[in-house]
Amino acid sequence: MKAINYTLKVLCAALALVSTSCSKFLDRMPDDQLTLEMVFNDKTRTEDWLAGIYSNIPDPYWGYARDIELDPLSDDMAPSTGWEQFGWTVIGKQTGNWNPSSSWGPNYWVELPKRIRSAYIFLDNVKANPAQLVTEEEVALMKAEARFMIAYYYSLLLETYGAIPFQLGLTDPTASQEELMIGQTPFDEVAAWVDQELLDVSQLLPNNYSNAQKYGRATAIMCLAVRARFLLFAASPLVNGNADYNGFTNKDGVEIYSSARDANKWTKAVEASKLLIDRAESAGHKLYVEYNPDGSVDPFLSYQNMMFRRPQDGNTEILFARPESNVWEYDRHAQPRGTGGNGGMGVTQSLVDAFFMENGRPIDDPQSGYTENGFSESDEVRNTQWVESKGDGKVTLAGTFNMYTKREPRFYISVLYNGAWFRRENRTTQFYSGNWDGGPTHDAPQNGYLLRKKVHPNHDPRNGTNPYRPGILYRLGEAYLNYAEALNEVEPSNPDILKYVNMIRVRAGIPQYGAGANALPAPASQEQMRAAIRRERRVELNNEGIRYRDVRRWKIGETALNGNFFGMNFSGTERDDSPSNPRAFFKRSVYQRRVFTAKNYWYPIPQSEIDKNPNLVQNPFWD
Repeated sequence: MKAINYTLKVLCAALALVSTSCSKFLDRMPDDQLTLEMVFNDKTRTEDWLAGIYSNIPDPYWGYARDIELDPLSDDMAPSTGWEQFGWTVIGKQTGNWNPSSSWGPNYWVELPKRIRSAYIFLDNVKANPAQLVTEEEVALMKAEARFMIAYYYSLLLETYGAIPFQLGLTDPTASQEELMIGQTPFDEVAAWVDQELLDVSQLLPNNYSNAQKYGRATAIMCLAVRARFLLFAASPLVNGNADYNGFTNKDGVEIYSSARDANKWTKAVEASKLLIDRAESAGHKLYVEYNPDGSVDPFLSYQNMMFRRPQDGNTEILFARPESNVWEYDRHAQPRGTGGNGGMGVTQSLVDAFFMENGRPIDDPQSGYTENGFSESDEVRNTQWVESKGDGKVTLAGTFNMYTKREPRFYISVLYNGAWFRRENRTTQFYSGNWDGGPTHDAPQNGYLLRKKVHPNHDPRNGTNPYRPGILYRLGEAYLNYAEALNEVEPSNPDILKYVNMIRVRAGIPQYGAGANALPAPASQEQMRAAIRRERRVELNNEGIRYRDVRRWKIGETALNGNFFGMNFSGTERDDSPSNPRAFFKRSVYQRRVFTAKNYWYPIPQSEIDKNPNLVQNPFWD
């Protein structure tokens, strides 16, 4: 590769050095008049440069202010529709009101190539510096980190836009227009490179670091986690046998997507997930579990604290985390309005309905015992040390709408509903219109629910209390479900499928399939198992940035994300569930109509980039 020696002043625009690895990895920006030679002759500035390469790792909490999108664009999260007036462009995207000229804060198409270019400059220039104790071994590790980030960013580009321009190494800025303005490379070609590069780099990096200051830096486990998730995406119907893209070519007339289904892609996904699991477990990773005094699993605390505990606190489920995230804004926007929060970041009725009952059955199962008529007559007590619902094991209180009673533990950790106990305020939530936490205002749950998952119970916006937690991007629970899904497509009778799904269900506190106390019948066919795994993913991984990717790769957007979205009656003032009472709060009501069509499986290429580069073709159906 050719080193390009121009001043850092030009490059700073491309680097946008912001710390996103360990909290002290980047303390300052280099002087913008320094040359590359001066930068890479200095240990601190070299590390600053590497930190800048990390700077676009997505924030799984708030990130780019009003542009958090993965969960709102799925059928998990429901931010207040009134926030659109304050620049929340994701509301317009939910309703189909966007185009290639629409803005998007993260703007991967432009920003990630900057980081990739910075990584290649780093690879060309980093060197040992004995005088400053930078050894050849440390240089080799830093180079492996840069290679990981290049492959990781390419995986994000592929999952966001589909086929992309792809060129390894640096292009001289004095090169010809033909060399600079390249079109899209077929999806499978870039995917194959990402696959092999992540596998190769995993052999160069350690499984973890003993130095706590390196937490968040690239590891072999991170390489394998990104690879496993990406290969599952690449094996899925969106890009594996999708006839809708038949005949869609780049400017050279080359098919961008293969319309023929390749079963070997599923085999690769199986092997990648199993390799990840084996390597992670051998390195000490395991599902995070807390126990009751009697030795039984406490599923409430296990599922809640899985998102809050650090590795040094025993949470080895984390495979890839961003050490610093904007958790303050996330927590505040999901706190009830009457508690000092903004109170507008909710969840959909679709997600509420997805959770199982306490007996492990879905609500549409005649044997589930589900009802959404009337209100409970007594407190519901379970074996848990969870104190957020009035403690003493009281999961729901007398008078709770029956829709919310006898549900599985993950429901209560994920959803804050009207009438739920709110420990910090020593009262129940009141989402009725005109009450503490309700409307009429844009800062109230537009459909009667607030998001609870990942919101720290000790967050106190009134007093500025906001406990730290890592921003988890990949965890072992997802790896288990990835493996089960891929294996079901390759070898439906393999017992590992049930094994890994059941491991998730045991931690969740619901009966297993096929074996154990109160076991449920195992899904009897490949199709039934596929449906069961998809439902388990919906619940277990809710609001972790996974669902939107799943809906797209499964190619179910037109049914899951198109049409009326429901919640409770935002204008309701009475504790009533009568459909004929306009003041009844507890009745299903449409709060939004969303639009999802064939074009929405990919983000559009920004129109400004299409205008600059005549060799690009717009993504399918956006023209």
